[in-house]
Amino acid sequence: MTTYLHSKQPITTQLSTQLQKQQHEARNSLLKIVGGIMYLARQGNAFRGHDSKEGNLHQLMIYKAEDDAEFNSWLQRGNNFTSPKILNEIIKIIGNKIVYDIVKEILSLPLIQYSLIIDGTQDAAGVEQESFCLRFIDKNLQPREEFIGLYQVTSTTGENIASAAKDVLLRLNLPLSQLRGQAYDGAANMSGRMQGVQAHLKKEQPLAVYVHCGPHCINLITQAACASSTIIRDAIHLVHELGVLFHQSMKFRAIFATIAKSDHTAPYTSLKPLCPTRWTVRTPAIRSVLNQYHSVLAATEEMAQSSMMDVAAKASGLHEKFLRGNTLLGLLLAEDVMSMLEELNISLQQRRQTTSGMLAAVEHVKRGIQEKRSEGHFGQLHMRASQVVTSVSLQPIKMPHVRMPPKRFTGPAMQHQHHTAQDYYRVQYFGTLDTVVTQCSERFSQEGLQRLQKLENIVITGKMDTLINEYPELDAMSLDIQLKMFKANYPSTSLSEVAEILKGMTPEVRHLFREVEALLRLVMVVPASAEAERSFSALRRLKTWLRTSMTQTRLNNLAVCHVHQDKLDALDRRQICQRFVEMNGERLRTFGAFI
Repeated sequence: MTTYLHSKQPITTQLSTQLQKQQHEARNSLLKIVGGIMYLARQGNAFRGHDSKEGNLHQLMIYKAEDDAEFNSWLQRGNNFTSPKILNEIIKIIGNKIVYDIVKEILSLPLIQYSLIIDGTQDAAGVEQESFCLRFIDKNLQPREEFIGLYQVTSTTGENIASAAKDVLLRLNLPLSQLRGQAYDGAANMSGRMQGVQAHLKKEQPLAVYVHCGPHCINLITQAACASSTIIRDAIHLVHELGVLFHQSMKFRAIFATIAKSDHTAPYTSLKPLCPTRWTVRTPAIRSVLNQYHSVLAATEEMAQSSMMDVAAKASGLHEKFLRGNTLLGLLLAEDVMSMLEELNISLQQRRQTTSGMLAAVEHVKRGIQEKRSEGHFGQLHMRASQVVTSVSLQPIKMPHVRMPPKRFTGPAMQHQHHTAQDYYRVQYFGTLDTVVTQCSERFSQEGLQRLQKLENIVITGKMDTLINEYPELDAMSLDIQLKMFKANYPSTSLSEVAEILKGMTPEVRHLFREVEALLRLVMVVPASAEAERSFSALRRLKTWLRTSMTQTRLNNLAVCHVHQDKLDALDRRQICQRFVEMNGERLRTFGAFI
């Protein structure tokens, strides 16, 4: 037993008690340093300031050394393992460990199937960053979407991004033959049929179904709907200009807050500018203006009397526009249309969203939009606008000047003219609703969604389709037999019910329906939304204007640590330290073995 215990220690340590003590102190010090690195990476904070001694890591280490004389002595050394090169190495080890654990879980599944999600944005330095995520179904039949890193690309062409995607999968040891889904936005370089990323990947893996991200589709539908009506388009633009004035002028902000808080008819909320790309989050800004319309008029009127020429001129122009009843009607119409689309967008962002669930939600919204297309509903909106116009003393709602078309187009026939403003704007409102319905039908009739719908119908109805023969992981004959047994014993109407039934089975019974489970995983593994976009918020927090000199490797590993905070907390610091010291013989002599 004595020989066995000593066999794990180097001969130098066995012969020198002093060396053993020094290694013990060094190991404790390195554990504290790694703990500080993990803390700052988790919170997304900077490590160094203008001076390394003023950085967050150095100050954190000084705080930890207050009651630890050994660690305080360690920090006074010339080589205390807190140099930028050492920090980058440790951060890389931590980031690689997190990604390795994710890939290891995918490769340990009974059936390897995964989908790829990519989205791109520019960081604070103007560098194009592509965010990569993997979607898979875990052993509990729960969809998982995991961020695996940010990668810099030299060009945003479809071929270049597809090459980067294949390189990432190769480095992660994930077989391209098991790629079953792709989810990107609708940009031509991503979704193009000939030169898009999805086209390049399909050339090598035809079974990788491409799905245009559902929330992106809703965003494009909302944009098209607002652009189809001039009264809605102009009213939304005025809300944005008012929000910009509110944020740029401190004086206007103070004036509006004073007036709005003294008006007890509605709670005070700040005025917000509109996001230029996210159309489905504009309803709160519109409602803020509608609920505080009287305060907006009073604040812009007072600001127009200011001595600040540029701000006063802008406030005067906004005051004149908001005095028009047409602006109020446009805001009411915009809120009425966009509120339903915003709720649909929130629903489609769930990670457990299935194809049938997404299409069913879209159909519900389409029916709701079609029900709004009635004279009675528009009459209520117009009456509400007219009541506010009267109570606030706005200019009446009136038609714009309509240009007469040339007679060579109309001939002797008289041009159709609307007799009232209500008739004129009802046509515009109905056109906006028709645009929403048409866009929903077109954007959600994708080839990939139709393919997934067929596979899902096989799971729910039990009726086989020739599509099954295209997938090598499915045995059509065994699947047909197992589906009949499953339907005879477990009636179900949705994928979630099938998943719950399979999870509740004993291992022997669940193995009896292995082909049914494989088909269920195949249907669920294709994403309905682009999870990669959620990592952009982490990118904004990590690479700021003060941290633009950060290298790509450091940014990538910090992003992985910051996004996967739960996985970072679960890491064993001793394993990280052991991996660090094993990379250098001198480190082994300094620290010894951690495990």
